[in-house]
Amino acid sequence: MTAVAAVVAGAPVFVDEIDERERRLRASNLASALPRPGTSEGRQLRRWLTQLAVAERVVAAQARGCEEATAPTEDELLPDTTARLEIGSVAASLLASASARAVFMRVTATVTVSDADVAAYHARNPLRFARAHEGGAHGWRGRPVTPAAAEVETAVREHLMAAARRREFRRWLDASCAELVDLAPGYEHPGDPRQPDNTHRH
Repeated sequence: MTAVAAVVAGAPVFVDEIDERERRLRASNLASALPRPGTSEGRQLRRWLTQLAVAERVVAAQARGCEEATAPTEDELLPDTTARLEIGSVAASLLASASARAVFMRVTATVTVSDADVAAYHARNPLRFARAHEGGAHGWRGRPVTPAAAEVETAVREHLMAAARRREFRRWLDASCAELVDLAPGYEHPGDPRQPDNTHRH
């Protein structure tokens, strides 16, 4: 009987699939950065690959009817390292897929940012969207001009909306996985404090 790493909404994810994902990863140009198989870190890698496999199935179940053609690009949703850290490595990996980005847009369609949120953010970060003084020196010597709230309202709102959508997608994904996924022993979440390889070392 084929061993099962996880069950998603009643459907098994077989250990063979995790083995194959690991083989492909170790055959890629990332191989030199990966932990050795059989070590604590190697087992954590397999747990992460299992999280990715089950998350893909959770997202795929929501993809029906989503418009992939109109989905934003990966760079639009995850423009920098900070955005990738905010959303988490599994969710960031999912968003390489157009279907996952379409699900992202559906899941986050009702996210809003209030005028009060925009004003408060600008008050806390008055130079976040500042421009260099016209005619002044460029680079770090240039004195930034603190913009009026009305000048940067659109930029602030877009910035806050993007962050709020990432949080909502991450919240939805975590909640959906908690509801639909059962993980077998040895394939627990890498951060589960009950599994033996989740140790904190300095």
